[in-house]
Amino acid sequence: MRKFIIVILASLVLPAAAEELLNYPLDTVNGEEVYRYQVEKSIGLYRIGVNFNVSQSEIIRFNPQLRERGLHYGEIILIPTGRKVEAKAVAVVAEEPKAVASVAVDTAVVETAVAVDSVVVDTAAVDSAAVDSVVAETRRVVELALMLPFESKQTKRSGNAERMMEFYEGALLALRDMQNDSTLFKLRVYDTERSERRVNELCDSTELDSVQGILGLVYPIQIERMAAWCESHKVPLMLPFSDDIDLKRYSHVLQFNSTDQQEADSLCAWMVQQENIHCVAVEVREADIASSIRTLRKQMAAHEIRYTGVALRDLMNDSAEYALDREKENLIIMHSDRFQHARMIMPHLEKLQEAGYRIRIVSQYSWQKEKPVLPQVYTSMFTIEGEHAVYDAMWSESYKNEHVCELPRYDLLGYDLMKALVLRLQGENEMNGIQSMIRWRQVGEGGWQNEGVKVVER
Repeated sequence: MRKFIIVILASLVLPAAAEELLNYPLDTVNGEEVYRYQVEKSIGLYRIGVNFNVSQSEIIRFNPQLRERGLHYGEIILIPTGRKVEAKAVAVVAEEPKAVASVAVDTAVVETAVAVDSVVVDTAAVDSAAVDSVVAETRRVVELALMLPFESKQTKRSGNAERMMEFYEGALLALRDMQNDSTLFKLRVYDTERSERRVNELCDSTELDSVQGILGLVYPIQIERMAAWCESHKVPLMLPFSDDIDLKRYSHVLQFNSTDQQEADSLCAWMVQQENIHCVAVEVREADIASSIRTLRKQMAAHEIRYTGVALRDLMNDSAEYALDREKENLIIMHSDRFQHARMIMPHLEKLQEAGYRIRIVSQYSWQKEKPVLPQVYTSMFTIEGEHAVYDAMWSESYKNEHVCELPRYDLLGYDLMKALVLRLQGENEMNGIQSMIRWRQVGEGGWQNEGVKVVER
């Protein structure tokens, strides 16, 4: 008789000055112990961090409202002690051929799941600790793997690792949302760090032999090996971020990110439809031409879309009138994709606009964080905007906190792509997600590229 055991462990870490701070009320939030501290007069976040021996970023993690409005005298904020509330070890046992019964997934599990190289998290049950074995017998088991650089072995995790955690939490919600009486999802979670060695070990072992689909991987040194493994085992591999792989070689790879070619084709199709535009290419330095801009210029030539070149120094000297057209909308295309170059010319373009020129900038999705003043046009994989009330309510119920993060939301990306992977296993090639529209197109006889890129006018 073969048995399956799932064990989730939590570590206990004491800050150096913890014994000095016991006069503050203690509470538990998301599996971590916190002090409830009332902000005193004339004290800042830095001093609070020093007093409690905790980083400012950790305080903000528990109090995301501080990002926007700062500290208020007299308010209660949460200060992490550094101690995790010990998670009870959960053992779920089933005899073959019964499916492994599920355990409820909460934030405590999410926080501890990356503490080991691999942990199995079953997400079908929400309200109960285990699924009745009679019900489990009738379920189809879908086993998936999530591979992301959580940096769990690092003493100080980067902002990228935090985004990976958000991605993971969204992916868990997707599986929870899709669970039903006929399907049981099992999710294996792997912290790949930046390690090629870890991926090689997985590919050389039999650990993934029961996996039916893989989501994740970030770095090219990891992707190539896993893509080859997936090709030989006929397992779909969905890449959330990378676009640095030859899809023609791997028929089981699905790439979410758009390519430079896709973005250029979309922009050119938009330009052709415009009746009264004049394209102006701002030349920074030849070495600064981004690959995406090179591709765009090549496609503009193929579509016979002409443009006037103007040197950056001419715009800076307010002597660019000769390159602009008063009768048409001037579409400004930077040679560089660096916002610092766009920031340099923004005041000068605004002056030209005040002088009567109509101006729009070809920008990048990432520039939206900078809130450019001038009208823009850009391509984006994140094509759906608006309220996510149902999802946010599900998040709040599951993780007991309000989600706050920048756009694009990595939790929504995890949610959309995990659903897209499951639908792909069911033969579906399209999905309208919360944040993305996903449309798979096969590249020759190779892998699959998402064509859900959209031109956004703002």
